[in-house]
Amino acid sequence: MSARHLPLKQAKQRIQKLREDIKYHEKKYYVDNDPQISDFEFDTLVKELEALEKQFPELITPESPTQRVGEQPISGFASVEHSAPMLSLDNCYSIEELKDFEERLKKIIPKEKIKYVAELKIDGLGISVIYREGNFVQAVTRGDGFRGDDVTFNVKTIRSLPLTIRETHEIEVRGEVFPI
Repeated sequence: MSARHLPLKQAKQRIQKLREDIKYHEKKYYVDNDPQISDFEFDTLVKELEALEKQFPELITPESPTQRVGEQPISGFASVEHSAPMLSLDNCYSIEELKDFEERLKKIIPKEKIKYVAELKIDGLGISVIYREGNFVQAVTRGDGFRGDDVTFNVKTIRSLPLTIRETHEIEVRGEVFPI
């Protein structure tokens, strides 16, 4: 039965189950470092939840995984508020999803100005690195998009990250870190 024809009671039950499953798998991935399902399977759960919440907006709650970005800050690290929300990019797994993205893009950007660059996605940890007066001063994880973990001392061990730069004002660089 498609979400379109799902009775409200069943939609509510399915949404609750999806939220529980997503929360479980987020903990296994982000906290325990022990993923139980593939990224594709996880994204499929999230997309199903998004579709149901779109069909039944009255069932959306602030605690829903669709209303958050990334993981919750981990206890043991100082929590830091981002100067601006650190949001996440969406992904797609089919030509149809890519075509849908392009159609949405064409509605806001003139077609002749659209250029594409494609690269393999490396699954890393979203990090914000802050420099003041040319000196590295802080690194914070994406966290929930609004607050993240202060991982300054951990990030200082990354040899390819410059500890000083030429900029003299405050600058924030966002990207992903990953082991090689």
